[in-house]
Order: sequence, then C-alpha cells, then structure tokens
Amino acid sequence: MRRSTTTRQGGIHVSTHLTRRLLQLYVGLTLYGVSSALLVRSGLGLEPWGVLHQGIAERTGVTIGVVSIIVGALVLLLWIPIRQRPGLGTVSNVFAIGIAMDATLALVPEVHGLAARIPLLVGGILLNGVATGLYIAARFGPGPRDGLMTGLHRLTGRSIRLVRTSLEVVVVVTGFLLGGSLGVGTVAYALAIGPLAQFFLRYFAVPEAAPAEPVTGATPAQAILRG
Repeated sequence: MRRSTTTRQGGIHVSTHLTRRLLQLYVGLTLYGVSSALLVRSGLGLEPWGVLHQGIAERTGVTIGVVSIIVGALVLLLWIPIRQRPGLGTVSNVFAIGIAMDATLALVPEVHGLAARIPLLVGGILLNGVATGLYIAARFGPGPRDGLMTGLHRLTGRSIRLVRTSLEVVVVVTGFLLGGSLGVGTVAYALAIGPLAQFFLRYFAVPEAAPAEPVTGATPAQAILRG
C-alpha cells in the first residue's frame, strides 16, 4: 500500500513538472512573438533574424509572421544534412512565434515620435529576454535557428561565438539589402540579449523531475540549460 501511494505521488509530481514545462514553452514562444512585433512597431531596428524576415516581407508582400514561419521551416530542413534532431520546442518554435507576431501587429498600431518608439524598443528587448529564458529553460529542444548554430559548431569544430556571429552577419546583411530595418535597436538588442537571456534562464530554470520511485540517498539533478 505504501509503495502504491509513493508511486502515485511520484506520478502526480512528474505530471505537474511536465505541465509547468509545457506552460513555460508556449508562454515563452508567444511572448517571443509579441516582443518581435514590438520591435517592428518601434521602427528603430530589429533583431538579426527579424531584419531578414522584414526584408523578405517587404519584397513579397507576405506578413512578417508568415515569413518567420516559412524561414523557420526552411532552416529546420537544414538540420537534416547536419544530423540535428528536433524536439517539441523546435517544431512549436516554427509556428508559435510567427502566429503571435502577426496577431500582435494586428492589435498594436504604428507609433510616431521617439517618445513612443523608445519605450516600445526597450520593452521589446526586455520581453524578448524573458521569453528566451522561459522557452529555453523548458528544455524541449532549441529553436530552428539555434539548432542550426549548434549543428554547424559540432560539424565544423568552430566556436559557438564564431558560428553565431557569422550566421547573424550574413542574415543581417541579406535582410538589410532586401529592405529590413537595421538601426540602433539592432545594436541595442545585440548588446542586451546575452545578459538578459542568461539572467532569465537561471530565473525560470525548471528542476529535473524526481523519479516516481525515489532512491534512498539520491539527490535531484540540476537542470542543464543550453543557450
């Protein structure tokens, strides 16, 4: 009877743990889309991939959220030759961010004047940091773009910093040439997102679930967060 009770309690704990992770994942991805939309409305410059998405949207007439979904899906196809394995978070990332972005742009009107644009920029960057911490700390797999970066790092042996910088330079330049918004917001994002993401990754860290049948003397493992 005691064993049955312990097993049932362990199952409830695991279920609650999974529910929290799923909630973090989808809240984080939704807020990421919202934050990207706020950066668009600020008109002061976008995050690197946002510059590319906006540039393609300007050329095609497709909404920036739909472009984000299409680019995410295409990047995910690049995982095949570099043998990366997607997770639930990877696939969800492709769709959730773009949908949330278009929905936010439909609700938030364009603004004029620095007095309105600067708060949108600052709020967008801060919210992006929160969103990044939420969805990555949920540990359901990296987004398509982050997975491409880590896959190329593994394949080439080059440092994460070098691979990421190289990718983002190519993305920003291409997006700018297509008409994407490159400005002070792009620089501010690049400088702020690292420290913000690191802080919120720790803040939203989800501890490893305890096993249903606890082992005497065992201690719970700490979550390993990968940016």
